[in-house]
This record gives sequence, C-alpha cells and structure tokens, in this order.
Amino acid sequence: MKNKPPYALASVDNALLLLQMLRDQGALRVSEAAEELGIARSTAHRLLAMLVYRDFALQDDRRTYVPGPALGADQVLGPANQRLRKALHPHLEALCERARETANLMVRVGTQTRFLASAESDQVLHVGDRRGTILPAHRSSGGKAMLAELDRDRLEQLYQPGTPESVLPDREWKALLRELAAAREQGYALNREQTEAGVSAVGMALHDGSGQVVGALSVSAPTARLGTDRIPAVVREARTAVVRAEQDLRSLPEW
Repeated sequence: MKNKPPYALASVDNALLLLQMLRDQGALRVSEAAEELGIARSTAHRLLAMLVYRDFALQDDRRTYVPGPALGADQVLGPANQRLRKALHPHLEALCERARETANLMVRVGTQTRFLASAESDQVLHVGDRRGTILPAHRSSGGKAMLAELDRDRLEQLYQPGTPESVLPDREWKALLRELAAAREQGYALNREQTEAGVSAVGMALHDGSGQVVGALSVSAPTARLGTDRIPAVVREARTAVVRAEQDLRSLPEW
C-alpha cells in the first residue's frame, strides 16, 4: 500500500496528476484540468504552461494541451550523462562568460537532441535555460554537429530516406546532407531559426579520449546578435571550450 507523504506538496502533486492525465487521455483543456483537480482555472493554466515549457505538453491550434516530446522520449542512461554534466559544467560557465551568450551541453539519442545542462547568459535579452529540452537532431546545431560524425550508412539507418517510414521528406534529407558536409569541413554546425523563431546557435561535437562522440556544446543567442559577422568570434570561443573540455574528459576514468 502506498501512503501519501506527510509533507506532500500540492503543486507538485497536481503537476504529476496532469502528466498522468495527458498520458492517459491524450488531450486536455484548462477547464477540464481545473475541474478534475479541484483548482482554479488560472492555477491549472500556470501548471500546464510549465509542462509546455519543459516539453511535457504542447498546445495545439484549438488551445488544447496534448502530450509533448518529453512524455514519449526514449530513456537516456543516467550515470554516464551525470558524470558528463558534472565534468563539463565549468566549461559551460566559462563559455557563457566569454561568449556572453547561453551555453549548452547536449547528447544525441537516435534522431533527438537532449539538453543536459545550460549556463544562462546574464544579458537582458537572451536565450533561456534549455535543460531538459528535446529537439530534432537534424535541426539543432549540436545535433547536426554530432550527426556529421556518422557515416552515410548510419545516417540512412536513422532517417530511412526514400521510404514511407522516413523521418524527413526527400528535399529536407538532401538539405541535411549538405549541412552535414559543411559541418565536417568547418568543424561546427549552425541552427538559424530552425527550432525557434528569433533564436540561432553554433554547435560543436565533443569527443572522449578514444575519439568517440559523447555530446556537443552549443552557444545559443537571439538571431539579431548572432549575425554572419559575429559567428567567427563565437566559433573561436566554442572551439576553445571544446578543446579544454576534451582534455578534461581524457583525464576521467573510462573516458
């Protein structure tokens, strides 16, 4: 028998109940959530807004909430990523300080990019904390940087071009191949508002001591501040962070 904790937090409990409702019902309106939980509509709206912010819910064209990508995400094995996040946190902070923009650490799981950590810029207009965010790997800068390290056979296994099951239309697949070729040549990948209007990013892959890709670092900024003229400077800062991070990774046991 499960007993309710003696110091239960009602807001946390309500958020978890909303997750269960989204999982089991598939769609949910604010009025339904408020009635089911016995809370005010404004409270239900705030809770659902936080679930949207963390990718556990999406709002469709009818203003109905539906399950977000985080609810259907594949499991990411914990211990290695916890060590990665801990080891690279100082490098995220340093990159954020030098670039004066938000820096992120991410890993790739299949065709998805998972953000493990962020160091948030202190500028008034900046990209927020991305921790926990899930984005398509073929659109995010770090995701493309990691995909660029794969051979053509592995890419085709992931995206199955030319088949009904393909993740990408043929035209988008060909565009991705061109972007990945450019990323290999340049050593970095770009995301120019492919995942969010007004936001651009530069991403670079991270390697362990054996040369295997273990993640990526990215710098995210408002597009207005990350124009073509500023990208080389951001790339230099990101490259410095990657070199130093990889040095630390080589010094860790089993890396």
